[in-house]
Amino acid sequence: MSTLLDIKSSVLRQVQVCPSFRRRTEQEPGSASADPQEPAMGAWKPGDGVEFFAHMRLMLKKGEGRQGLPCPEVPLRSGSPAPPEPVDPSRGLRALAPEEVDMLYEEALYTVLYRAGTMGPDQVDDEEALLSYLQQVFGTSTEEHTKAIERVRKAKAPTYALKVSVMRAKNLLAKDPNGFSDPYCMLGILPASDATQEPRVQKEQRFSFRKGSKRSGPLPAKCIQVTEVKSSTLNPVWKEHFLFEIEDVSTDQLHLDIWDHDDDVSLVEACRKLNEVIGLKGMGRYFKQIVKSARANGAAGPTEDHTDDFLGCLNIPVREVPVAGVDRWFKLEPRSSASRVEGDCHLVLKLITMQRDTAMSQRGRSGFLSHLLLLSHLLRFEHPAEEPNSSTWRGELSTPAATILCLHGAQSNLSPLQLAVLHWQVSSRHHQTCTLDYSYLLGLLDDMQAHWEEAPSLPQEQEESLADSFSAFSEFGLQLLRQLRDYFPATNSTAVYRLELLLKCLGKLQFFQPSFEICPFETELNMDVAAALKRGNREWYDRILNARSPREQPGPQRLPGLVVLADAIYDDLQSCYSVYASLFHSILNVDVFTLTFRQLERLVAEEAWVLTEELSPKMTLEVASGLFELYLTLADLQRFWDSIPGRDSRSLALAGIHTPFLPAVKLWLQVLRDQAKWRLQGAVNVDTLEPVDPSSRHSSSAATAGLCLSHIQELWVRLAWPDPAQAQGLGTQLGQDMCEATLFYTELLRKKVDTQPGAAGEAVSEALCVVLNNVELVRKAAGQALKGLAWPEGATGLEGVLPRPLLSCTQALDDDLQREAHTVTAHLTSKMVGDIRKYVQHISLSPDSIQNDEAVAPLMKYLDDKLALLNSSLVKGNLSRVLEALWELLLQAILQALGANRDVSADFYSRFHFTLEVEPCEGTLPASPRRRAALIPPFIPTGSAATPGLSTAPPPVNAEALVSFFHAEGQGLPLESLRDGSYKRLKEELRLHKCSTRECIEQFYLDKLKQRTLEQNRFGRLSVRCHYEAAEQRLAVEVLHAADLLPLDANGLSDPFVIVELGPPHLFPLVRSQRTQVKTRTLHPVYDELFYFSVPAEACRRRGACVLFTVMDHDWLSTNDFAGEAALSLGGVSGVARPQVGGGARAGQPVTLHLCRPRAQVRSVLRMLEGRTSKEAQEFVKKLKELAKCMEADP
Repeated sequence: MSTLLDIKSSVLRQVQVCPSFRRRTEQEPGSASADPQEPAMGAWKPGDGVEFFAHMRLMLKKGEGRQGLPCPEVPLRSGSPAPPEPVDPSRGLRALAPEEVDMLYEEALYTVLYRAGTMGPDQVDDEEALLSYLQQVFGTSTEEHTKAIERVRKAKAPTYALKVSVMRAKNLLAKDPNGFSDPYCMLGILPASDATQEPRVQKEQRFSFRKGSKRSGPLPAKCIQVTEVKSSTLNPVWKEHFLFEIEDVSTDQLHLDIWDHDDDVSLVEACRKLNEVIGLKGMGRYFKQIVKSARANGAAGPTEDHTDDFLGCLNIPVREVPVAGVDRWFKLEPRSSASRVEGDCHLVLKLITMQRDTAMSQRGRSGFLSHLLLLSHLLRFEHPAEEPNSSTWRGELSTPAATILCLHGAQSNLSPLQLAVLHWQVSSRHHQTCTLDYSYLLGLLDDMQAHWEEAPSLPQEQEESLADSFSAFSEFGLQLLRQLRDYFPATNSTAVYRLELLLKCLGKLQFFQPSFEICPFETELNMDVAAALKRGNREWYDRILNARSPREQPGPQRLPGLVVLADAIYDDLQSCYSVYASLFHSILNVDVFTLTFRQLERLVAEEAWVLTEELSPKMTLEVASGLFELYLTLADLQRFWDSIPGRDSRSLALAGIHTPFLPAVKLWLQVLRDQAKWRLQGAVNVDTLEPVDPSSRHSSSAATAGLCLSHIQELWVRLAWPDPAQAQGLGTQLGQDMCEATLFYTELLRKKVDTQPGAAGEAVSEALCVVLNNVELVRKAAGQALKGLAWPEGATGLEGVLPRPLLSCTQALDDDLQREAHTVTAHLTSKMVGDIRKYVQHISLSPDSIQNDEAVAPLMKYLDDKLALLNSSLVKGNLSRVLEALWELLLQAILQALGANRDVSADFYSRFHFTLEVEPCEGTLPASPRRRAALIPPFIPTGSAATPGLSTAPPPVNAEALVSFFHAEGQGLPLESLRDGSYKRLKEELRLHKCSTRECIEQFYLDKLKQRTLEQNRFGRLSVRCHYEAAEQRLAVEVLHAADLLPLDANGLSDPFVIVELGPPHLFPLVRSQRTQVKTRTLHPVYDELFYFSVPAEACRRRGACVLFTVMDHDWLSTNDFAGEAALSLGGVSGVARPQVGGGARAGQPVTLHLCRPRAQVRSVLRMLEGRTSKEAQEFVKKLKELAKCMEADP
């Protein structure tokens, strides 16, 4: 018992003497010859990007399992056998002396030879087999064995006795008027001589006892004994115990009567008669008297109103009592065939021996001690220490061994509690010398607890022996818990299950603690367990530290080992949290995780503070790498603690540990930038610019670049620098480095593709497609990685938001990569310019006799083939980008063809209009199955069950327009994108080319009416008022004033005047333009001038009829400058649409017109008219020649 206290005290002393901070031991001059520990991580060389990133991947892989709290029992990965536990032969029961072995041998033989009772079906009934087994157990020769048996046979036979426990009865007959009975039992031994007499009477009725009404003096022990009377019940409970000596085990019987007590007379008479009985032989005569005086089936005559009523009896031959005893319900029997009884009686019977003629009994050895020695001897024989897989043995004894132990336990009158105590004492001691299954030991404790609750009393000597076994087992269990990681590793499910059972065994011991008068535990068990765990934690930590990072070595050599130690601590704490914590808390109420975390965290924090202080002046690349990796693990430890609800890392010894690591982290990130470039350089050097596999469309270098960026972002997330200000600086620099590395990669790609020779006549370069895909992949990867650099809450005030420097850097990188992609796209499409122009020229030079679809067919087939190749080589984003470039290139080629062919037939323009967007119609152009599928990925359905590009049934023959072709049924470019920009210009030119000269001139003025300035106040405003005077058939135009005109002179002002003219000219051939006066040096001139134009009202209502106001800046020495223009439709002027009321009076409200400059549509009409050779067109263009020069400066 004192050993357990000594263990705890020693552990507490070791914890108390451990200093809070260690002093570094300086290396002795002669200690340099000690073998240094091999670094755990490879020492990467500057510039070796492959090795550097391989090491970084290892760091990231370590962090993958450190995200959040581990799930319970996740570390369990193996069902292999548990590690063997330590055994010590000295911890078992003491070895017996030869003399004691001989006495034990004699005791066992005596037990077998003088056994009594009935053997059970699972016991050995063969005496020779049992004796032969004992000969094997004790290792005696045949001669010695025979002599020993002869000596035992000559010994005096033991005295047999029957222990009877009358427990209860149930469902008895009701004999009293109240519907109940007052039952009591009368029992005794029926000798063999009386049991065999008068066989005729026995056939008709059984023996029964009669008892008087009151007990007057003690009843003889060898005679009949009675229980108490239980009043008014049919289910009495007695729990009374009796002991009867047996003369002849083979013939004696136990007889029991149950009576209903009615008065006291019968009881006194029975006691008087009972006292006259001399010896057991007179018992038979007494039984006969009882039988004669009893009423048949309880029916009382007139003179027997006070006689007890019979309720039932039992007759049990002693020889039929099992050797292990019996505990069961017996059916009550009648005295005769005329008797009526009901109910059952619960008895516990056990046949024991007394006055055993053995050496052990003669020397005063109790049956308890004899059984302990015999059980221990048999257990060592049945379960030897050298047996393999002994840890799974659950106490399965052989049948002879179990039979002998059962015989000896019964003959020694051992109670179930004593037998359970003996099995625990022997097995728990044997477990410390030869490992057993803990479930077997736990079962023994459960069995002992069950019997303890029923009869919690033991003699003091036996209780002290049990207390010693508890102390020894507790001491052994605490020693195992000190080496928890060695004997119960969390990765071994078998070992963890054994730990659970061990803890349950230790916890079960606490149940018995309040019941002991001599307590085996000096303190609470959970305190002893906590002390053992603390001591084990320190021993485990020191063992790894001394093996990996001994303090005698210099700091740089110790650093790799300290990284290994920190990783081991994290893994150990994970196992502790996910596996051990729940076991210890639920079984012993010990918070093993908090205990272990606090202790190990403090130890590693002290070591890290000391080492960083030593290494700060010696910062090298290798040292920075080691410190960086060490910090990641220490930060993981802090986050592990923070992730547990209710825990705060600010109370840890690791709080603020990031401060001394900052220089190393900065240096490591600088190295990361350089190594990333080297890694990308090496990847591009070995890149063949071919897809890495058929399912992907980028090359190997793009995969490497994306992986590098992803690893950098993951590393930043794992770093999670706690200081917000420092994190912002580190993250901004890291983001800039990532942008620089990404652009560096794209430059390398461009240089590589430029140096590759292209295939002759190859319009679509596969290498360029791969490069374009690489740029797109890296653009997305870089954007995703940069978004991952969002700060934690604190630096910017918004969690997950990129700061402004990093955001601008990200946007600039995306713009640069977009430009790079457009550059590669232009390079890719430039090789198709010549072919496209050739096919467009083929359309333009085709004679009018050729159908439109035939003229367009070569171009469509060319585009079909090239776009099918591009679709198979480019990702969707790049395909759209290339389609946009090709579409623009095609439109420009058509525009150039139109510009090169002026004043040609209308069929010429109709052909290009058909080519551009006319809906498909029946024609003669054969439709390739790939035409629709060229832009549609194979995985997108096209309305047909057949796979695109593989259809055997081509679609109906039709002519496909370019718009429909590039739209590709919604899988190509969107229609709004196709019909914008150059398309509108081309569409307009085609439309104008189909118009006559006058229609073009009218369109010129209509466009002026439609145009709106983008910035209404940019060119100023002009206020005018117009009305038509029907009586005089003239149009009155009044120029009121202008405001906010453009300053066109050097002095910041202008000299504006307004030209007023009507158009189109062919509607007003006789009308000349008029002008206002020049207002000098002003931007807000006031004119208030009225002009009249004699024109018919019908001409003013014509399409395109308008008043055009042109504001000019007057220059004395050079050409006047154009300041802006505005047009007012005559169709809405008062007096034109409807006759004016009031004759020639002025009408209408002032109108404010926003000045603007001609847009593209107006200029395109002007260029169209310039190409016309008609006189009318030339005169109109000549008239506007001067103004057109100003229009060329239109922004």
